[in-house]
Amino acid sequence: MISKEYKKLAHQLLSFAKESGCSASRIAVVTGTERSFEYRNTQLETLQQSAQNQLTLTLFVDGRYGIFSTNRLEINELKRFVQNAIDSTRYLAEDPNRSLPAPERYYRGNDAPDEGFDRQIAQLQPEDMLQLIKATVEEVYITDDRIISVTGSYGDSEEHSYLIDSNGFEGEKAMTSCTLSAEVSLKGEGNARPESWWYDVSLFWKQLQKEGIGKKALERALNKLGQEKIKSGKYPMIVDNMNVGRLLSPMIAAMNGNALAQKDSFLLDKLEQKIACDKLTLTDEPHLPLAQGNRRFDNEGVATRTRTVIEKGVLKTYFIDTYNAHRLKMEPTIGGASVLTFQPGNKDQQGLIAQLKKGILVTGFNGGNSNSATGDFSFGIEGFLIENGQLIKPVSEMNITGNLLTLWTSLVEIGNDARTGSSWRTPSLLFDEVNFSGL
Repeated sequence: MISKEYKKLAHQLLSFAKESGCSASRIAVVTGTERSFEYRNTQLETLQQSAQNQLTLTLFVDGRYGIFSTNRLEINELKRFVQNAIDSTRYLAEDPNRSLPAPERYYRGNDAPDEGFDRQIAQLQPEDMLQLIKATVEEVYITDDRIISVTGSYGDSEEHSYLIDSNGFEGEKAMTSCTLSAEVSLKGEGNARPESWWYDVSLFWKQLQKEGIGKKALERALNKLGQEKIKSGKYPMIVDNMNVGRLLSPMIAAMNGNALAQKDSFLLDKLEQKIACDKLTLTDEPHLPLAQGNRRFDNEGVATRTRTVIEKGVLKTYFIDTYNAHRLKMEPTIGGASVLTFQPGNKDQQGLIAQLKKGILVTGFNGGNSNSATGDFSFGIEGFLIENGQLIKPVSEMNITGNLLTLWTSLVEIGNDARTGSSWRTPSLLFDEVNFSGL
């Protein structure tokens, strides 16, 4: 938790800002540590550790708005910092849309701030982490003559944050996270060097998967041997649960208040309209216990709650913070998604594959882009050709093109294999007749 000393410091600065002419202000204090270890083949390659102590000051002065940060947390220096920040803010242009949230929108609970905090992570010694990544590499190193390199990585972090503002909000959060990953590079045909990776991430050390990561990375790399293009055409497309985020991300970005205010969103004026197939119901569940992204309030102190984002293909909400609500003359909702969940179907990825006579399983995206204003996209892909319910051969150097609204309308089936190590709990998805360009 944030120390009493830092909390007292934040309150002193809030009072000082008011006395110095601020109509409103917000102060956030964040402390934490990060560690990372990387082991390649037979030796430790990198070891890094960093600590963070940062204060961020948001000021509202004479109709103007400024945001400033520092890592020097000593009262006399901070008072000079606040005064200089106030003076600087007065040079900025007026912005009548800037304000703190209405107090009735704040989170007022008293839940424990460390619901997702694992004290065991801080107690881990360097040799514990080194042995873990060494074992991850040794799962596969020298097991196949085609292996060029195997890299195992471990990283963890802990973060404590404390937020107060002049409208009466006060809240704090604590969070930990740990990640174990492996990457394998192989000798392919000619100059080909197929490589792949796998990982697991958890809020808690005991729940982190500690075996099989290296083997899974090798398996995925071996599956890429012999990749080639296939004939261009329209094929059913399955996107595995690791990569659905590439297609979901521009949809969520288009729901953001800033994109809407700038008229740079293909979902502008689409509220309560059909934007996807009937099978798609997407929910933001910020209070899902022990989930990545779980939170009781957002960066403004606004209370989070469960929200239906898309219901049976109909767009039900935008993500609109206080500032953009004023710009759009709309009611504010929340600044961004917390924990996104899909209403699942009844098949896993293998079940989706088994039902296809011919199609393509996408296991990776390689570059490409989408137009935020129109939804048009072009993405490079790699994966596997499917025939008669079986993976036939690996494919790569192909593109998919189209429009995101058309794509999500063509969604046929949703898997039941959501990956829980992310705040976006994405399952495998099956789309109908997607445009693939290859040979």
